[in-house]
Amino acid sequence: MTEAPRHRGDYGIDGSFHRVPLGGQLAALAIGCAALAIYGGIALARGPLWAGAAALVLDAAVLVQVGLYWHATRSGKFAVWDDVLDGLRLRGDETLLDMGCGRGAVLCAAAKRLPDGRAIGVDLWQADQTDNSADATRANAALEGIADRIEVRTGDMTALPLPDASVDVVVSNLAIHNIGSREGRRRALAEAARVLRPGGRLAIADLWEIRHHAAQLREIGWRDVAWHNLGWRMWYGGPWTSTRLVTATKPG
Repeated sequence: MTEAPRHRGDYGIDGSFHRVPLGGQLAALAIGCAALAIYGGIALARGPLWAGAAALVLDAAVLVQVGLYWHATRSGKFAVWDDVLDGLRLRGDETLLDMGCGRGAVLCAAAKRLPDGRAIGVDLWQADQTDNSADATRANAALEGIADRIEVRTGDMTALPLPDASVDVVVSNLAIHNIGSREGRRRALAEAARVLRPGGRLAIADLWEIRHHAAQLREIGWRDVAWHNLGWRMWYGGPWTSTRLVTATKPG
């Protein structure tokens, strides 16, 4: 494992902020944890003891989950994706596509490995990260010193704005699960297959349906299809929200 390069951009917080913004979610969490702590302290002092102990244990469990989530979104995903990108053994002259690139955490990490290539990011810029926008992604690329290597496009993963067989590598991080239907998620994977050149490689990390993605790739005859759990560094709260990775190679 290589040492993770230090990143200079601001890549926000991963999460769903469509209905309740991050500030509202943090406020509700703080109020809930404070209420549990106060109730637990009172119950331990006045009884019943079991209720106080249970409240404090629950409070601690919530805080541990928050800590794991924060680590995954602010630190863990960067280290994991450095390992994933190292595993792709990029030559440095490829064209790489990041589906659902968000603020560019994976896009920029990939572009650093492409001194003679380019990295294309496609996203709809919805509220799946804090302050998600194409301008934020471009700003991060500038901070990382690789703005000349990236291209940012607004587009739908189920209808990628790219021609057939136009990229060498497709990556995606925690994006495809945001598509509401299984058929839509299958179309996104089919689009990744369409834009990849023969012999191209794919690496998709997500919270669920990775086994379905692997099965779909085997159905269309892809080689070296494999998937695995990425481990605690990408636990978004605990092992029940762990991230898995599928990798495969398009037939030549």
